[in-house]
Amino acid sequence: MKTILTVNIGLCGFGTVGQGVWKHLQHSRAELTSRLGANVEVTRIAVKDLKKKRSVKVPVSKLTEDALEIANDPSIHVVCELIGGTTLARKVTLAALKNGKIVVSANKALICDHGAEIFEAARKHGGHFFFEASVAGGIPIIKALREGLVANRFPRIYGILNGTCNYILTQMGTRGLAYSEVLREAKALGYAEADESLDVEGWDTAHKASVLAWLAHGVWVQPKDMIVEGINRLSPADLHNATTLGYTIKLLAVISRDFKKNELSVRVHPTLLPINSVVASVGGVFNAVAVTGDVVGTTHYIGRGAGQDATASAVISDIADAVALIKHGKGTHLTSESYEPNQKGCKLAPAERIIGCYYVRLTVKDQSGVLANVANVLSKNKVSIATVIQNPAHTGAASLVLTTHESNEKSIGQALKQLTNLDSVLETPLVLRIGNFTD
Repeated sequence: MKTILTVNIGLCGFGTVGQGVWKHLQHSRAELTSRLGANVEVTRIAVKDLKKKRSVKVPVSKLTEDALEIANDPSIHVVCELIGGTTLARKVTLAALKNGKIVVSANKALICDHGAEIFEAARKHGGHFFFEASVAGGIPIIKALREGLVANRFPRIYGILNGTCNYILTQMGTRGLAYSEVLREAKALGYAEADESLDVEGWDTAHKASVLAWLAHGVWVQPKDMIVEGINRLSPADLHNATTLGYTIKLLAVISRDFKKNELSVRVHPTLLPINSVVASVGGVFNAVAVTGDVVGTTHYIGRGAGQDATASAVISDIADAVALIKHGKGTHLTSESYEPNQKGCKLAPAERIIGCYYVRLTVKDQSGVLANVANVLSKNKVSIATVIQNPAHTGAASLVLTTHESNEKSIGQALKQLTNLDSVLETPLVLRIGNFTD
């Protein structure tokens, strides 16, 4: 009888995702063994508290409170880093890679902050690093970029990478509810964390955008070097105005590359998308990514971007790749630690070369001459008005909504500073980008 290889797995972190991985590995054990031609056995699990009650039953003998013990255990072939954060997770990841192990991670913040160090450790010590679950949950966007679209260069990648924000904007748009009201609802449903700032201020999306930018262009872009804006200043009126103009609003990551100038821009911000575009139609907690390749054109990837099952699916997919690598040495093209593209000279695009159209909402004094003053400021900064919508705001005030013809980030930024200083402008202006992308 032929002996079947057993691959030992160590789970570091046993929260929502870790328990999902355990649950599905146990439930699908026979089918996975048949598909992979190997037994996948979770032999050790690192937890914070050995006495904590959990929704899944695990033999106590498998549990430890020392995640580094798993990273250094010679009997464990694959370490799944599901801890979160960037402190202990970094220590565990580097220790495992220095031991030549395969590491599977769902940690986008870790990759964003320490990706260069992690991949260097993998190269130096013969380890491997898989991270499909770090971006867009169950959507296999990382495999799409590394494998299915390998013949392409990518002038643009954009998409919805945070289900919490997409849920909030969907509810605001369809039900006319205020941001604060929908946020409370999202927390009650478990779609938003108790501290929602990482999601709604755009930082979670920025970490994921950093990972995608590196995969597509081989350049690490930190959130501090991006335009990062969240959704917390949006009102139901903005969603209504967008609909009137033929758009809907989504929080997008936008990664654009000008190959002639060899310049890259990575941005995260609420964006007006044409209402009939594919990504605009994706609502609720779903994610969607549009990838434009110079060979294939534009392809779309839609699915659940978070949650126990979707993320566990992506983690187990990476475990399957790890098994193939251990068994056959196949799939080494999947491991990005060997990815060293020639990106010499690629720089971040300056603000004046980030081009687009804009939606600007101003709360102004309800008096004559205000629109003329606003138009004069915009004109001085070479920003041309395309449309104007005026609505009452409150007693003595009006809401002035403008869209612009094509301009750039430098010009619109200068114009907004000057508009803020006008006596007739009562609140800090809101600016949104208009994404007239061709799907």
